[in-house]
Amino acid sequence: MTLADTAEKIAGMEIRGAGRIARAGALALKDHAATVHTKKRDAFVAEMQRAANILLATRPTAVSLPNAVHFVLKDVAGAATVGEARDLISRQADTFVANSEAALDRIAAFGSRHIRDGDTLLTHCNSEAALACILAAHEAGKEIEVFATEVRPRNQGLLTIKTLNGAGITTQYIVDSAARFFMNSIDLVIVGADAITTNGAVVNKIGTAQIALAAHEARTNVMVAAETYKFAPRTLLGELITIEERDTAEVLGDDITRSLPHVRVRNPAFDVTPPAYIDLIVTEKGAIPPGLAYSVIREYLGWSIEEFHKAFE
Repeated sequence: MTLADTAEKIAGMEIRGAGRIARAGALALKDHAATVHTKKRDAFVAEMQRAANILLATRPTAVSLPNAVHFVLKDVAGAATVGEARDLISRQADTFVANSEAALDRIAAFGSRHIRDGDTLLTHCNSEAALACILAAHEAGKEIEVFATEVRPRNQGLLTIKTLNGAGITTQYIVDSAARFFMNSIDLVIVGADAITTNGAVVNKIGTAQIALAAHEARTNVMVAAETYKFAPRTLLGELITIEERDTAEVLGDDITRSLPHVRVRNPAFDVTPPAYIDLIVTEKGAIPPGLAYSVIREYLGWSIEEFHKAFE
């Protein structure tokens, strides 16, 4: 699959989920590097940056992708030759994918400890990390039940309930707007993240913020499961995360939209949950309160405020 094919599949949501997107982006850079035939190091580096920009334009909200791109390409400009640069990209891409896959196992181990025997959970969207925690708790012999939302308009909840059903976990499938109706029956809300900011705010699938608000009002704990590469370094400088708005046809379809000339369909793909509504963020490095998000960016992603100012001056 070419880099252009990967970019198209990410943009069209054939490849979905922040972790899957990040791994696909890393491998696309590795494969593309193998196809660039030039002996000029500067030309090779420029072509890889062009390829990176194509990937970065596909899903502006999911910071896992720019973090993956940064990891794979961060040292390539210092390579002495094209061969050295190509080998470096290959090693970095393989390392990123291996770390990403291992991260899910560690998140599952940490997260499942916060799920008690007899708990009723609620999850939203189709998060690999959130599902890993749920599946690990089930495999540990804990009796759990899960409420899963449908996740309009792309219905990612169908993927979630298929996974839960396959594991033999008792599951209730509900429309998004029923979350508050059932919240008093929920012991723990567990969701993933597409991005986590410096102050611990979580950007995730649209509907997450109102579920977290309902949980806060009902005094139900909210746990976010996310790999460290979903933390957003550029928010150190006060940069806001772009919230992607997708095609209106996902909501009503082109024919209906054209028949309603005075109606504008809005289709944001994500929303922002304030840190005050989040009790715990579980990463592969351990569980932290939202207020410690900056430490993840500094210690595990390797960025400091000073470095960012230099990089983006």
